[in-house]
Amino acid sequence: MQELIRVVILAIVQGIAEFLPISSSGHLVILGSMLGELGESVTLEIILHAGTLGSILVVFWQRIWALLLKDRRVIGLLVIGTLPAVVIGLTIKTQFPEILRSPLLAGAMLIVTGAMLIVLGRLNPKSGTYDRLGFGAAFLVGCFQAFAILPGISRSGSTILGGRLMGLDRDDSVTFSFLLAIPAILGATVLAIKDLIEDGSSGDTSIGILLIGATVAFAVGIVALKWLIRWSREDRLHWFAYWCIPAGLLVVILNLR
Repeated sequence: MQELIRVVILAIVQGIAEFLPISSSGHLVILGSMLGELGESVTLEIILHAGTLGSILVVFWQRIWALLLKDRRVIGLLVIGTLPAVVIGLTIKTQFPEILRSPLLAGAMLIVTGAMLIVLGRLNPKSGTYDRLGFGAAFLVGCFQAFAILPGISRSGSTILGGRLMGLDRDDSVTFSFLLAIPAILGATVLAIKDLIEDGSSGDTSIGILLIGATVAFAVGIVALKWLIRWSREDRLHWFAYWCIPAGLLVVILNLR
């Protein structure tokens, strides 16, 4: 029962923080350091990401269907935009895996996320649409996504900022951000499933509890994603800086002590 409660807590945090610009990876690392080995399970983290991937597919299914039928050029943009995260992500995972589990780094990067959100709030509105985005611009937005591999850097906040800097309007910067998340999260999920099959186990967490966690992350994620879309239209995303910066400072201070 204690294990189930911990997984549900992590799933709720994942569902909220994956979409709101406050960094799910940072919060999971920080919370994981408090919950022990269960919170540090990479497999659990990726399974929870799979749950939030389902949230994206539900909320954006019409856009995704349009990509498959008529906006196929955007698929190329997503491929180009995913490359930086693949290269940098695999490099960090294989060469410097310890930094992905550092609460101190997560706290410091939460402060950086807060600063990015403040910048986002000061940008003038643009009118560009993601289907007219250039391949170079898509690659640069992908670099913002690659930066978010560091725990504490919000993937949604970083890529929305990148899209706005490339001239996208508020709605399309959000849409492109989460379309870009699909191949990244799907790839990580496939690798996690491959590891589960090869290892024949999920560590100390049962498959049933993992599925419960994914379901909770999925349901909470839908609510959080709709919240983000609404606040983006109202130009309120920079308000989340008032959470990220104080939380990051607190985590850094506690870890240095």
